[in-house]
Amino acid sequence: MAATVYLIPSLLHEEGLRAIPSYITDIAKQCEVLFVENERTSRRFLKKLDKEIVIDNYEWFTITNDNPNTDSFRKKIKEEKTIGIISEAGCPGIADPGQQLVAIAQELNIEVKPLVGPNSILLALMASGMNGQQFKFAGYLPIKNPERNNAIKDLESESAKKNCTQIFIETPYRNNQLMEALLLICQPLTKVCIAADLTGPTEFIKTKTVSEWRKSKPDFHKRPAIFLLQAV
Repeated sequence: MAATVYLIPSLLHEEGLRAIPSYITDIAKQCEVLFVENERTSRRFLKKLDKEIVIDNYEWFTITNDNPNTDSFRKKIKEEKTIGIISEAGCPGIADPGQQLVAIAQELNIEVKPLVGPNSILLALMASGMNGQQFKFAGYLPIKNPERNNAIKDLESESAKKNCTQIFIETPYRNNQLMEALLLICQPLTKVCIAADLTGPTEFIKTKTVSEWRKSKPDFHKRPAIFLLQAV
């Protein structure tokens, strides 16, 4: 029996369990080995799925961008294990170190099964009203200036030229600083969407022009958020 790799979606918000399809629980129970970004939160997630899951029955491996634990992954594939990859928030392989493991599985011709679940990038784009035909995920912008300001200018310029939506993120405690920079640099008619606390009870998704946001600056300090921009 050959190895199988399941990409298991996790919670975007600790109270967002309803966004996880019920069949995920059955798949998680089939796995023998788990490669996860954070073992503590992944253990808690599995217990939320089903209190009867025996956490210690799994072999656990932690992955990071700098150390995706590829040697252990190759070893477990050779042992023909059923493997699960769990991202810290949302879908493995999307803005996530699990992508490096999936690439290895593809190289080795191992079956990879992506499972349906919440993805903050797509949920934000769906609800933004911005261009869903052409979009780009830019990840984290530079922290310091002038690099950050230049990155924002480049994103806005590219959006205008290509009529595309630019999607990016920031560490939650720097959300307000990023928003300040967007409102300072971007053109008044450029649209900015903020999608915060997705799938949670305090979910907020709003698209406004820069000039409209300037009239009522939001406070998203320490709230997980996705930022989207579309220039005209």
